Amino acid sequence: MNLNLRKAIKSNIHGNSANDLEATIVDAIQSGEEKMLPGLGVLFELYWQNATEEDKHEVLDALEKAVQ
Repeated sequence: MNLNLRKAIKSNIHGNSANDLEATIVDAIQSGEEKMLPGLGVLFELYWQNATEEDKHEVLDALEKAVQ
């Protein structure tokens, strides 16, 4: 079976509002299910691809602090 998970996730979230995306993120984190991690990864990838350099530095600083 040739499944493009990234494409499927993008298709599932296409057109979602900010509230929908927030609900997806919160649900994924609260559920703690491993199967939700690829979706969060795709959301982060989309963010990263569209972020300014300043936005990227802010996220990296926040992540660095979070992993300390």
